[in-house]
Amino acid sequence: MEINPLMRVLFPLLVAAGLSSAALADEAESSTETARNLPAVSVVEATRAEVFARVPVSGSLVARQQVQVFPQVSGYEITEILVEAGDTVEKGQVLARLATDTLDAQLEQARAEYARAEAGVGQARSNIDSAQASLTQATTALERVQRLRQSGNASQAVLDQAVADEANARAQAASAGDGLAVAQAALGQAQAARRIAELNRDRAAIIAPVGGVISARTAELGAMAGGGTDPLFTLIENGEIEFSAEVIETALPELATGAPATVSIAGLGEISGQVRLIPAAVDQVSRLGLMRISLEQKPGLRPGLFGNGWITTAQRQAVTVPMAAVLTDADGERVQVVVDGQIESREVRAGLLWEGRREIVEGVNEGETVLARAGAFFSDGDQIRVIDEDRSQEPDDAEAAATAETAGAVGQADQP
Repeated sequence: MEINPLMRVLFPLLVAAGLSSAALADEAESSTETARNLPAVSVVEATRAEVFARVPVSGSLVARQQVQVFPQVSGYEITEILVEAGDTVEKGQVLARLATDTLDAQLEQARAEYARAEAGVGQARSNIDSAQASLTQATTALERVQRLRQSGNASQAVLDQAVADEANARAQAASAGDGLAVAQAALGQAQAARRIAELNRDRAAIIAPVGGVISARTAELGAMAGGGTDPLFTLIENGEIEFSAEVIETALPELATGAPATVSIAGLGEISGQVRLIPAAVDQVSRLGLMRISLEQKPGLRPGLFGNGWITTAQRQAVTVPMAAVLTDADGERVQVVVDGQIESREVRAGLLWEGRREIVEGVNEGETVLARAGAFFSDGDQIRVIDEDRSQEPDDAEAAATAETAGAVGQADQP
């Protein structure tokens, strides 16, 4: 069989190409096998995200300012009750009324005493005028007798009598002045008594000292006001309810007034608020402090309802990695960064922990690749094989197709 001259030239070239392709395939297979023998690890990118620091709290709803209403006059029957627990009232609104018969009589008596004292002042003024006139007359008579005595026309006895009359008139004038002072004091006392009687009469109407919501009522019709130690009514000033929360002592340094809070109330859901008062002391047994959180007012808030929630003490954008990516030991905190397929252990300063991610304050930049789960068995410079946790370890399809194509080409070249 005669061989085509062209084939004599091409055949050695095809054989050489086939051998070269086989060598390349062997090299690729060897490289792939080496890569498969490297440790397989999952990696993630350091990303920027919002992180929070929160302090847990629990407690109950309370009135921000509770006002107790007591009767200001005691011993009088409650004749009318105008409000019930849960009612909203305004400042100065009448809540209940007391019997006023005795108070009316006392007021009339006080007014009569005032009128009499007022008349006494007028009488004392008249006495002063009369005494002043008598003193003027006695002084004039004394001066006349003294002139007569000097001229020898009046006896010594007449002069002595004139001196005595002038002294008596002066004493009466002084007494009239004192009488006016006494009368004016009596008028002031009568005026005060009348004022007290008027106040007592007005206080027969029990009024709300502030606007708000009636939270409790102990007043009963027919009962004597002031007969017990309990208030007739209890008000929540302006109807404002807030959260009285217990917080652990170790969290106190992080708290500040005005810090935002979220409280979940039984039956009402989450309600926003902010810290109003920080604990001034800590219970020596429970090691908890009581704080107050002002809440957004909404229907359904009632003292006594239980709640729990969080106080946000910090909030910021930061570079974060999965919590498991941070390795902590006696040497500090570090993250294992992947650079060109090699491990690089890097010291970091970790910060807040939020929703499974850890803030990296220093040591790693946004976008760098790190091991999703750091391991103490890795050292600097170790080669790794990067994988995705969600994919199985299968041969590369493109690599298998390329190998098959090369083998086919070599087979065809061997044919005459």
